[in-house]
Amino acid sequence: MADQKRRAEQFRALHISGSPLVLFNIWDAGSAKAIVIGGAKAIATGSWSVANANGFSDGERIPLAFAIENLRRIVSVTDVPVTIDLESGYGDQPEAVGRTIGLAIDAGAVGCNLEDSFPANGKLRETAEQANRIRCARRTADAADTPFFINARTDIFFQRPPEQHNETMVVEAMERARVYAEAGADGLFAPGLADISLIARLAEGSPLPLNIMVAEATPPLRKLAEHGVARVSYGPGPYLMAMQALEEAARAASP
Repeated sequence: MADQKRRAEQFRALHISGSPLVLFNIWDAGSAKAIVIGGAKAIATGSWSVANANGFSDGERIPLAFAIENLRRIVSVTDVPVTIDLESGYGDQPEAVGRTIGLAIDAGAVGCNLEDSFPANGKLRETAEQANRIRCARRTADAADTPFFINARTDIFFQRPPEQHNETMVVEAMERARVYAEAGADGLFAPGLADISLIARLAEGSPLPLNIMVAEATPPLRKLAEHGVARVSYGPGPYLMAMQALEEAARAASP
């Protein structure tokens, strides 16, 4: 636990506005080892990638026990901090989310993502409901005496296509960030947001360090850093790249 606590503190310190932590998301122990060799300072699983690599669909379709065992194997092959994508926390009630966090901590994780949408349909939960879920997660982490990093993911920017993102949505995201911070969250994850002016506004107005996910329209890392982003995730991108390379190699090897 002392080593886990040290890694958790190390992970927390990597979140610096203007000098973002880059997480090239992985899906198993082998991919974790590869990116550490490549110089990664920390490891983050991506739920979509973990699910697809093991024959499941995303949206908490992969059994929690399977996801936790996969996490345990990842932690066992590296000394860098590991954070896990726990989707919506695997449970309708806040207490279930707390139990899920406990399992992740027991397996060696130093942090997690928690979404504020329903896994079945992607619709947003009420802010107060999500705050209660985060509060239970925080209590579990505090009871384990570890500075576990709860990255509160808001799916506001998945509710509309990127060309319809606007200031009103950013204000709603900032309000959720404020409530989530009070409940015990440590970071704000806003996947789907790609407009640099809106990113800058959210980074400035959020009480939590901002995490942006790389997609086709995402500004380059330098721009994200200049506008206050503290963490950049690659989501399913690395898995898709690896599978494309494998497919191309298989085609080249075919007679």
